[in-house]
Amino acid sequence: MPGQFAQGGVRMRDRLKNRAGFDRVLMTVAATFLTVSATSALAQADPARSSAAELAIDAAIPRPEPANLPPPTVDDFKLDTTASVRNPPGTDAPNATEPKTTDKPAETKPAEVVTAPAADANKNDSKSDTASTPTAPPPDAVTATPAPEPAKEPTKAASNVPPADQPVADKLREMLGAKSLRYFDRKGERAAVEKFYAAREFAPLWTQAGTLTENGKGVIARLKDAASEGLNAADYPVPDFTAATTPDQLAEADLKLTGSMLDYARQAQSGRFHWSQVSYDIQFPDHPTDPSEVLTNVTTAKDASAALEGYNPPHKLYRELKAKLAELRGQGDGAMIRITEGPALKYTPARNKKQPAVEMEDARVPQLRAKLGITENADDTRYDARVAEAVRRFQDGAELNPTGILDDRTVKALNSPKRDRKIDTVIVNMERWRWLPRQLGAPSLGDAYVVLNIPDFTLKVMQKGAQVWTTKVVTGKPGVHATPLLTETMKFITVNPTWNVPPSIIYNEYLPALQQDPTVLQRMGLRLDYARDGSIHISQPPGEANALGRIRFNFPNKFLVYQHDTPDKHLFAKEERAFSHGCMRVQNPDQYAAILLNMTLPNERYTPERIRSMYGYSEIDIKFPTPIPVHITYQTAFVDEVGKLQIRKDLYNRDAAMLALLRNPKNKDLENVVARAQPSYGRPTGGLPAGVNVASDNTYYGASYGGPSFFERLFGAPVPPAPIPGRRLQQQQRRIFTR
Repeated sequence: MPGQFAQGGVRMRDRLKNRAGFDRVLMTVAATFLTVSATSALAQADPARSSAAELAIDAAIPRPEPANLPPPTVDDFKLDTTASVRNPPGTDAPNATEPKTTDKPAETKPAEVVTAPAADANKNDSKSDTASTPTAPPPDAVTATPAPEPAKEPTKAASNVPPADQPVADKLREMLGAKSLRYFDRKGERAAVEKFYAAREFAPLWTQAGTLTENGKGVIARLKDAASEGLNAADYPVPDFTAATTPDQLAEADLKLTGSMLDYARQAQSGRFHWSQVSYDIQFPDHPTDPSEVLTNVTTAKDASAALEGYNPPHKLYRELKAKLAELRGQGDGAMIRITEGPALKYTPARNKKQPAVEMEDARVPQLRAKLGITENADDTRYDARVAEAVRRFQDGAELNPTGILDDRTVKALNSPKRDRKIDTVIVNMERWRWLPRQLGAPSLGDAYVVLNIPDFTLKVMQKGAQVWTTKVVTGKPGVHATPLLTETMKFITVNPTWNVPPSIIYNEYLPALQQDPTVLQRMGLRLDYARDGSIHISQPPGEANALGRIRFNFPNKFLVYQHDTPDKHLFAKEERAFSHGCMRVQNPDQYAAILLNMTLPNERYTPERIRSMYGYSEIDIKFPTPIPVHITYQTAFVDEVGKLQIRKDLYNRDAAMLALLRNPKNKDLENVVARAQPSYGRPTGGLPAGVNVASDNTYYGASYGGPSFFERLFGAPVPPAPIPGRRLQQQQRRIFTR
């Protein structure tokens, strides 16, 4: 029984404990409900605020938005573990009336936070047991929302231009932005200049703080020395920076020097006029300057003068002519020699034994000897026969009366840079070197190339900067048969070639001859047929009597010229050898072929004997794996192997035509390309005279096809159509070697 009573007491205490916890939950819910109701009633009963201070306070105090949460449940409330229930015996639980301290604050769940609406500041003494109303701050602590500030201008990036140069940079920006800028005539150059200056924030190129830089001094020195390169310094005006004291003047001077620098680089590299201005029978690859590259190269170089000089031709023959030009002007490698004024000097030759030669003495004579290139007895003060003859030659070239007397006019001409005839010849030859490619040879073949000089009637094979072989040549006759100037690449040689007669010879010579003698072609061993377009084609089969000899050297070009052997060997004994219709005849073609083939096919070991062993009546083409550049030049002035200046006859009047252009005051207009029509040869009027034998080898092609064109016959014909069945085709055998 006592045990049963004890167990029943325990159950009762548990029930009382659970009931007490449930009662506390109900009391908490009721208190929360009463608090919310009272707060809402007070908010509705609150009179409207009208003062500005109260409105400011309301605006400053944030009002919480009502939480979108589900209504509380029993699980949202924690049971009170501090009920006044006796502790079981043997436990050390604290008294229910004592506060319980914990080392770690209890986590607060969102559902446990009760937020009440803000109460009026004057009624903040109303309190609740379960919720507290936040107290509004005093009016002094309230911060009104600031008005938006006006938009500020973006901060300008710091300029890299030194402050001392900024006014000039601003002026350069303004001038380059103007459409009426007059310093750059070419659109490409102007665009490059604008972009280049803009990239450096329009800082001046040639000055710093108003003072000329070393680069600026170097460019000016090079422009003033343009005459040493055969150019005209007046074409590249240099502004006076010492007189430029304002930003406007400095900016203008900067652009002027930039423009002159670009003009110099362009004309030094490509020439003062385009080669098409001279004649229709000239063709070289154009190599214009890139203005952006020029600006970068010159302005960043350690030596701006040397960088600008580098746009002149790098070829050895050009540099040798430049040195000779300085000698002719009496400048040499040092300062220019000036002859001082004085009495006239005259040499009187001896008349007889009683009247010996009269040689005047003067302290100026050694200077005169140096000026005229007389190295013998350089310090002799006597005005002897040798000096008088040198003066006479100078007078003749300078278009003075060739008396041999050193008078005031002669002294003035000697001291001036005015060109005599020899200087003119050197200058136009330097100008023609600007047309040639900067890289003359084939790099993979040791810079090998062929250069033919028309006025000198010579051909040279060059490799690694040295002459490998040379021979005599016959060139075209002056006039319509002049040999053209060009740069091409030799791609193959033909042993036992067929001579396809050029249209100019057919229509200008053979057709008129046929009118006089219908059998002339047959007697000459020539064959006549019709080309594809209906024009006449005349050819000569391979053999000893062939006009091309035994070998043809092919470098396809629009002028239809080539180099070849010839049966007329006697012409090479003549000093002047302008006899051909434009093609170039080579004196020793077997040696020439062996030299070229050993460059392009070194493992084949060609010899002149092996080349001659191929002679026969079948065409043999030997193709070059690497083409060899061929340059047909017109050098009326050049320096020979011993360093002597050589002058040749102006066969085709190229020098005269170029000098006339150089004296044109508007040289910039001459840099444009001139489109020139090539000679055309139409079909003959009327028809061939009776009795002319027309070859029938091509009749199988039908009426619409008369065989390959002249260019196809010369440099390679297309594959012919299949022969008509039943018609036997007799074709000349042709072998092609490709290695």
